[in-house]
Amino acid sequence: MSTKSVRHDVDLAHLPPLTKAQEAALAALAARPDSEIDTSDIPPLTEAFWQNAERGRFYRPVKTSTTLRIDADVLAWLRSQGKGYQSRINAILRREMLAALRSRKTG
Repeated sequence: MSTKSVRHDVDLAHLPPLTKAQEAALAALAARPDSEIDTSDIPPLTEAFWQNAERGRFYRPVKTSTTLRIDADVLAWLRSQGKGYQSRINAILRREMLAALRSRKTG
């Protein structure tokens, strides 16, 4: 049994351009009607499946280390809430990022 490693050093914002062969393969797939796609190996999704579904369960974003200058009182407040202040900083920043992305889509 072979295992494939996942590369975390790929910059998705700066991928190399597709080759002509890759572009042709993608165009051929896009032109293919859904009726030609073999889905026989996909189990049916029941209502029970969707009742227990959890969005993003296996998603783990890649973390990076950085230095951040933050006001002392803000850091003290975050630390006063107990263990995990760095995770709380990340959660606050993610919430603001998602809100900005949502407002950009609707605005």
